[in-house]
Parts: sequence; structure tokens; C-alpha cells
Amino acid sequence: MAAQIVNIVAVGTLDTKLAEYLYLRSQILASSPSTNVILIDAGRSETHHEAITVSQPEVYKRSGHDGSLKSLPRGEVIKTMIKGAISVINDLYTEGNLHGVISLGGSGGTSIAAAVMRELPLTLPKLIVSTVASGDTSSYVAESDITMMYSVVDIAGLNEMLRAVVANAAAAIAGMAQSYASRCATPKERETKKKGIGITMFGVTTSAVDVARRQLDAQGFEVYVFHATGAGGRALERLIHEHRLDGVLDLTTTELADELVGGVFSAGQDRLTAAAKAGIPQIVSVGALDMVNYGPKDTVPDKFQHRNLFEHNPSVTLMRTTPHECAELGKRVASRLRDNCTNPGVTEVWLPLKGVSAIAIEGQAFYDKEADGALFDAIKRGLYGSGIVVKEVDTDINDPTWAANIARRLVELVEMKRIS
Repeated sequence: MAAQIVNIVAVGTLDTKLAEYLYLRSQILASSPSTNVILIDAGRSETHHEAITVSQPEVYKRSGHDGSLKSLPRGEVIKTMIKGAISVINDLYTEGNLHGVISLGGSGGTSIAAAVMRELPLTLPKLIVSTVASGDTSSYVAESDITMMYSVVDIAGLNEMLRAVVANAAAAIAGMAQSYASRCATPKERETKKKGIGITMFGVTTSAVDVARRQLDAQGFEVYVFHATGAGGRALERLIHEHRLDGVLDLTTTELADELVGGVFSAGQDRLTAAAKAGIPQIVSVGALDMVNYGPKDTVPDKFQHRNLFEHNPSVTLMRTTPHECAELGKRVASRLRDNCTNPGVTEVWLPLKGVSAIAIEGQAFYDKEADGALFDAIKRGLYGSGIVVKEVDTDINDPTWAANIARRLVELVEMKRIS
């Protein structure tokens, strides 16, 4: 049997880094002779070489921009070439001709490559060798699965160190792409895959999530747990957009509190909208909406130093949400569900009346009956008449019976959706 052809895209600014990309290409081909390297030029100026598959003018044309690229400021050039490269690479993916993407670059080249890669589906291999990979890469990676490799030296001329780093990267992307190509499911295999359920979790809701997860596992579901740290919530929303989930147990919506008050774990304004728009079964709860997250205690803004603070560990400080903040959070939960919900019959909100986290129950540091009441009342008012069921349960969020019941009910909603 003939070896499977694996297609790897190498995208970068070839007007400044052609030699490095040609070396990368040679190392990929050396690692995997059955691989085809598609070299895409996203630079500012056109570069000529027989190894270039998609030229800079072609990429620029795909951006839809009129006029001279050279007349644009650097930032606009990058945005324009990002748009064109996304168009080119998305077509390759749609045609089934893409098994991995790799890039070499400094901050500008990394910005282009990362923006392109973030548009591609999760699990398709993505690797960036970058001069900025040793710092905070959150703006490049976001909720995607981009792999970042530090270049050690600048990508400005080949030397012993850079050759070794690029050779490692070439071997890595070749191996990842080969693995990805070999496991790409056929339509028949996709039909037999388990149904996927997403669950949101935080340390203070882990007990409930563990019970629900075990129950869903036992009933044959593929369970994906998302840590509600901002990126986790965005990843959940993304998997829903990519049609990879059949149901959601959004037990832990704490990221909305960070968005409202300015904590470090905000997931943005799209949080809690994807499942409603998609019309897939979901049960939403209010896990950890009693808290806003900050780093070490001295990073909490001065204006909040008088508030009820709880040192979760030396790196994480929690701040109790007030009744006023909880009322606003309840409004946001309700409005995001109500305004986006295309199928109210498979959406429910469950409220644990005795505590929304492990430290919000009676006797614990964040117990605040008034604040919880404001949260619950706002949700009930906001969803009144929407067709979305609101279920109040006289227990706390980590009660094992509650967790088992909420998982059981989600299974019923998924089955109802399947039958309908």
C-alpha cells in the first residue's frame, strides 16, 4: 500500500526569513519523505523561489484589500496578510489537504501565524517556533491548542543553535501531522463516536463535577471537563461552535463574575451563549459566582482590599461578590440565555439554594444568604416567561445527590433532542 501523503503548511514572512523556512522545509522532508510541504508567503514584499507554493501576491489578493500594501503601516500590513492567509489555509483544510501548520517568527510573524492557527479546528497540529515563546503567550494561543517552541536565538540567520531548534520543530510537526492524518475519522467512524458532554469545573465545585462525570461516563458519554479559568470557558464555547458537543452541564459559571468585576479569569462577553444559539441540551448552574479571582493578595486592586478576601493559595486570592454584584450577575446569566436561546425546551437552570461553592455554604468564609438570594431572584425574574425552566433545589452545589440528579436530567434532555 502506498504511503499516505501528509500535507504540512509552513506560513511565514519569507521576505525576511526565506533561508530559515527553506531549512525548515528540508528538515520536514528529511523527517518524513511522504510529506508535502506547502510554503505560504505572508510577508510584506514579494519573494521569489521555486519552493514557494502560495506567493505573497496571491495571499494579498485573498485578503480583499485594494491598493498598495507597501503604503500601509506595519500593523495594517499584518492584519491584511492575516486575512489573506486565513482564506488560503481554510480552503486547504476544507478540501481535506491539511494535516498540520508550522511557523517561524518574531512577534510580527508569530502574530500572523497564531491568528491563522486560531481559526483552524482544535486537534489539527499547530506549532510556532518564536522568539516570544518564553514569555506570556496567552494572546497568541488564547483557547486554541497551538504549541509554542522558544527559538532561543533570534530567527535571523542560520547557526548551529537555530538549526537544532528548527530540526526539532520539523520532526515534531512531521510526527504530529502523520499521527493526525492516520487518525482522521471516516464518516462511518464519526457516526459511531460517543456523544460528547462538556462540563465546567472549579476547585470549589470539583466534588459535584466528579460525581456527574462518573455518571455520564458510565452511561457511555465522552465527557470533556473545562477548568473555568477564562481560557476554559472560551474553549467550551469553541467546541460547541465546532459541533463537537451534544450537551453541556455548565455547572460553573464563575467566569462571568471576573468579567463583571475585573478578575483574572474572564471568558469574555460570548460566554454562556454558544449552547443557547446551537440549541443543544444544556443545564446551567451558578457554581462559584460567589467569587472573583485575583493573583497573590497584593495584586488585588486597592479599592477592594477592604472586601471579604480568601487566600485560596499563595498565587490565588478570591473576593466575595456582593449582593449588588450578584444581582447583576443574575441578570447577565438570564439575558445571555434568554436572548440567545433557540430551543428553550432543552435548556434549564438549576439553583442550589444552600450554597454555590464549597466555601459559600453555611459556616464557610463566603456564606452570604443575601448575596445568593439576589443572584437567584435576578435569574428567576430574568427568565420568567422565556420557556426556560428554573429549578430550585434545597441543597448546596457539591451535594452528590444533586450532582447525580443534574447529570441524569441532562441525559434525558439529550435523549429528548435525539428523538425530536
